[in-house]
Amino acid sequence: MIRAALLTALLLSAPVLAQSREGFGPGPVLPDVGPIAPVDSDLALPKGTKFKIAFDVAAKAAPGGLSRQIETAARTLNMHVAAGVPQKDVQIVVIVHGPGAMDLLKPEIYAARNEGKANGSLDAVRKLLGAGVEFYLCGQTAMGQKITKADLIPGVKMSLSAITAHAVYQQRGYTLNPF
Repeated sequence: MIRAALLTALLLSAPVLAQSREGFGPGPVLPDVGPIAPVDSDLALPKGTKFKIAFDVAAKAAPGGLSRQIETAARTLNMHVAAGVPQKDVQIVVIVHGPGAMDLLKPEIYAARNEGKANGSLDAVRKLLGAGVEFYLCGQTAMGQKITKADLIPGVKMSLSAITAHAVYQQRGYTLNPF
């Protein structure tokens, strides 16, 4: 009975899952991370628009999977540059805490903590760092999970706390992405 219910749920959700990427393509900054879709938007981006966006990441991706929140940061960069905003005017910081900390670990550290699986967010984090996106790990989370700076993907920084990082970036004019 339970198997039949699970199979029915899977079959009913398959079209939704297949549709979720239909119409999406590579972005101009990170072509293989954060696919985007063209949209005939009714909200025009005025010339000179600048974005300063902070992403709060707490959820951990499934072992070996890409963090949806990290992918959303890539999509944000791609879609706004594709819409005509210069890349230098799309400033993004990703502030990670809680279980999401796992997605910021070097390959060998991640594998040791995740039954030998690869960090599915590693490539995206590296590419985002290369595109100028900043990553901060909550220092309180790091202490609680026994993570050191040496355990982090090169370029990822440590903050006193996620609360502190969000407060500092809010004072710098960053908006909090609610997704």
